[in-house]
Amino acid sequence: MAKTVLVVDDDPTQRRLIQAVLDREGFVVVHAESGGEAIDRLTKGGGADVVLLDLVMPKMSGMEALAEIRSAGVTTPVIVLTGNGGIETVVKAMQAGAQDFFVKPVAAERLLIGVRNALQLTQLTAEVGRLKKHVAGRATFDDLVGNSGPMRMVKALGARAAKSTIPVLITGESGVGKEVIARALHGASDRAGKPFVAVNCGALPVNLVESILFGHEKGSFTGASDKHLGKFKEADGGTLFLDEIGELPLDMQVKLLRALQEGEIDPVGAKRPVRIDVRIVSATNRDLGQQVADGAFREDLFYRLNVFPIEAPSLRDRREDVPALVEHFVARFNVEEGKRIAGCAPETLAMLQAFDWPGNVRQLENAVYRAIILADAPFLQPHDFPAISGQAAPIEAEPDRSAAVASYADLPPLPDTPIRILDERGHLRTLEEIEHDLIQHAIEVYAGHMSEIARRLGIGRSTLYRKVREQGLEGQLKEVG
Repeated sequence: MAKTVLVVDDDPTQRRLIQAVLDREGFVVVHAESGGEAIDRLTKGGGADVVLLDLVMPKMSGMEALAEIRSAGVTTPVIVLTGNGGIETVVKAMQAGAQDFFVKPVAAERLLIGVRNALQLTQLTAEVGRLKKHVAGRATFDDLVGNSGPMRMVKALGARAAKSTIPVLITGESGVGKEVIARALHGASDRAGKPFVAVNCGALPVNLVESILFGHEKGSFTGASDKHLGKFKEADGGTLFLDEIGELPLDMQVKLLRALQEGEIDPVGAKRPVRIDVRIVSATNRDLGQQVADGAFREDLFYRLNVFPIEAPSLRDRREDVPALVEHFVARFNVEEGKRIAGCAPETLAMLQAFDWPGNVRQLENAVYRAIILADAPFLQPHDFPAISGQAAPIEAEPDRSAAVASYADLPPLPDTPIRILDERGHLRTLEEIEHDLIQHAIEVYAGHMSEIARRLGIGRSTLYRKVREQGLEGQLKEVG
């Protein structure tokens, strides 16, 4: 999803020039003519991902606007724009909560680097917060990505179940995120902050299942050189997540049922049972009802686990969540891999939403990870997902930059188009009129590239900006150069 940049400046020329640069890079640009208008947008709806804030504006200065934005609790990164690059101005802006500053007029490359750095800082902060909540066992249903109908149902059911200790069975295809839901259940309950222990029952060695789950005493069997607490005891006071519960051997199902009913376990080699306080959340991608009918799963255990079922939807049943999931994964992998991918191109996002994703969210996550590693452009392209698009990355992916890098001295001579100095009656035209025609001609010849125009006219860019504004020629500009 494209990032939104809010440009706050009372000068329409500056706003238009900045928008020209950001538009070309796929950013969505919105405007505010005053600090008050910017504050309203950021606090009352609309919002933005980055704010470019001019410090010198009538009625409310940029510094005053920045102070109000921060006092309102808005954490959106702010980059201040100033015509005065003095150290005192910069220090005051940073102390007030700005992330960066630009001295006007700002070069296009500096503008883009600053905006991307601000976005990367936001992503890094969000990822650190996510990891802290994950490690502390405090992730909740507000942290689940997606707001489709099926996901809203999952969140609503999960929030209700989290308020009690009722056993929850999460069903759904492989890769839909059953463990993420289980962690949210734990984080939203009064056991948040206590241990969350996840066990994949399908990955347990058959001869060690009992020891891993319930623990053992030292010397209870060959190789038991130390006492082992077991997963139940590790989760004491917290939540034990039994993933792929349908893979558990029948003899272990009996012992699991006793642990659930009696609230105690029998470690291998122990002389007496051990009391436990564990909330059980289980998950499966199998049809446990059919397994009961086939004799592969105990009926009494099934009813004990299936007290509060929650079905995790497949990704093809929540396609509207794909953009949010992609944005989440792009932000995460940008931080992990030190990349600066801005998002997906529109055609790429449409392709990802149309795909069926048999591997569900896990497959999407891995596909985005691979694309992030290989991508060179700011936005992910269809060829970055070859297994889905069927397109291979072009061998020669270098774009034609000849027009951008060619020296104007290398171009053919321009036709001599004289600027009239006399009016219809043979009198001298005013200097202002001649200057208007000259600047207009330069804008047309050099396609609105401000750096080249200023150089050819022998004036500074700030002087050129002022003259363009005075002459009413802003609409013909193409970029900040």
